[in-house]
Amino acid sequence: MKPKKNKVSIILNCYNGEKYLEEALSSIKGQTYKNWELIFWDNRSTDNSQKILKLSKIKKTRYFLSKKHTSLYAARNLAMKKASGDFISFIDADDLWDKNKLKKQIKLFHDKKTAVVYGNSWLKNEKNNKKKKFINYEVKSGYIYKDLIKRYNIGILTSIIRKSILKKSKISFDRKYDIIGDFDFFLRLSKEYKFKFIQDPVATYRIHNHNLSFLKKSKQIKEFFYWIKKNKKDLTYNEYFKIKQRIHKLEFINIKLTQSFFKTFFYFKRYLKYIFNLKNIVILFLPIYFLKKVMWFI
Repeated sequence: MKPKKNKVSIILNCYNGEKYLEEALSSIKGQTYKNWELIFWDNRSTDNSQKILKLSKIKKTRYFLSKKHTSLYAARNLAMKKASGDFISFIDADDLWDKNKLKKQIKLFHDKKTAVVYGNSWLKNEKNNKKKKFINYEVKSGYIYKDLIKRYNIGILTSIIRKSILKKSKISFDRKYDIIGDFDFFLRLSKEYKFKFIQDPVATYRIHNHNLSFLKKSKQIKEFFYWIKKNKKDLTYNEYFKIKQRIHKLEFINIKLTQSFFKTFFYFKRYLKYIFNLKNIVILFLPIYFLKKVMWFI
């Protein structure tokens, strides 16, 4: 018997994810769209993650134990090779899905040139329980490469990807990155294929101490500098400028939060052409305590 079409392979890469894993699994199990499999990629966890998976009793689970611990993007590439579905989606152990996520998104794949359907998400701060929408503006669908360069807005936890296009294009995650692999992956796909967007939140991204370290912020900035150097020849002047704006804004905020006012001021002055606007002027002079209160989601 042939498998039903539109089967979704849900990839959950897990490394010591016991704290939130039960809730993530429950949000998968509760999906109103039922034609899916769970690819659980255990990246050599040493906690109770495997036990929690067994207790979830999700029958459509295929468990894989990595031969060795790898980077996140290497793990994603390995897990994708195990997918038997027509579509691939991703959820991490600390993410949550809306129960209608898959049902809403699969409907939008009627156009064969559509590679990705993604949606809005909630950002939830675990420390103070604050919550906000990730995207508060209208987002285009279609060929959106230039839009993503201007304002990158894809959360991988909200995405579903057509597997046949990945095979055809031979696009996978670049293992050189630890932080911005999603950014690189979706930009390359968007150069050739259509993306569709759902304005309503379809998932929740938790903000907590493990994903909000300054060390990761610094590494993210370094990876963006590497990315722009690597891709400079393929970018127009305006595209190059927009990416540089993104990098310098990230670095400006990181310096503001970790170093002195004078260092922040001199950085602001040096890269004025990239970061001069009213919002960044306010950030420059706002006390750090209030900045963290206002921008709790950064």
